[in-house]
Amino acid sequence: MNFWAPLVMTGAELEAEAARLAELEVPRGGRRRSRIVHPSATAPGLGFAPGIEVTLNVLRPGDSTIRYRQNSSQVAMCIRGAATATVGRRGLAFEQFDVWNIPSMEAYRYENRGPELAVFLSYSNAPLLEKLEVHYVEENVAEPAAAAITAVPATKRAKDFADDLALGGDGARLLGYEHLIDIDVVPSRALLWPWRAVEQYLSRVEKLGGAAGKAYRGRHLYLLYNPATERRNGTTHAFFATIAQYPPNRVDIPHRHSSAAINYIFGGSGRSVVDGHRFEWQAGDIMLSAPAWAVHNHAAGPDGCRILTVQDHPLHIAMESLIWQETLKEPVVKLGTEVGAQTNLGKLVAGG
Repeated sequence: MNFWAPLVMTGAELEAEAARLAELEVPRGGRRRSRIVHPSATAPGLGFAPGIEVTLNVLRPGDSTIRYRQNSSQVAMCIRGAATATVGRRGLAFEQFDVWNIPSMEAYRYENRGPELAVFLSYSNAPLLEKLEVHYVEENVAEPAAAAITAVPATKRAKDFADDLALGGDGARLLGYEHLIDIDVVPSRALLWPWRAVEQYLSRVEKLGGAAGKAYRGRHLYLLYNPATERRNGTTHAFFATIAQYPPNRVDIPHRHSSAAINYIFGGSGRSVVDGHRFEWQAGDIMLSAPAWAVHNHAAGPDGCRILTVQDHPLHIAMESLIWQETLKEPVVKLGTEVGAQTNLGKLVAGG
């Protein structure tokens, strides 16, 4: 495989770009944003990883954007200051290290009513949709008058009259056209994971396997779960976002997976070895840390670390392409249709 090279953009570089954006005249649409583009990316679909766009966004005090709507979904983290995202008819007031999602085709806008600069990172699947030539974007969208209809109608639907015919006894069926255009609804809502609420639980995963974590064979993290993604275990339907808190000097076992991973380090320091190459990182840096299927592992520094990781894991589950090797001594498994990789958590919890 030809992996995109792992890449670190330092916190100093992010801060310099945020300062540059803050000095600009108010751009069209009110968005002060820059895409972080990997040198291997080609248009259409310029991403920091294949299929994953990362943007740095800045809101000066008093800034507000017009309302946008697009069929790509987003997950975002505030890295400085505070502001408000209005998604549909819901206002999400966020501050440093809060994480939120913006569902596909929900109108959204940002506003900074506070006295300080607000800076946030946003991740979306726009590059994949641009490669497919189906990325739909609307600008200056009217304020939604009411919530979208998600309840099942009380009356019969056209699909209730469409054919649903069994072929043999192994599950194959024929379905009429109406089944394609009237899919059963699973509501997809904007959610907020406040840092103040998340932080209080991180010591639980940090302490797995003892003070140094050496007895635990998994990763010290929580998934920011969105129930709309169901078994795909996502924060959006395309990505999961996890928050990790690692004890000092904790070293992961080398592993690999078909999902690409982008790490934003917002506390502590450490290092990664990816495809045989070593990278150092510290708080404020962002890294393409796992090009798909590259063998990699991470190690916390003497002060431990806190990391936001975004991966296109749910997308691969939906495509039945998520292959995973938890350690290089274990078999490759296809997550979602086979029993997945197992850690020793059950033994630790049982006190064995």
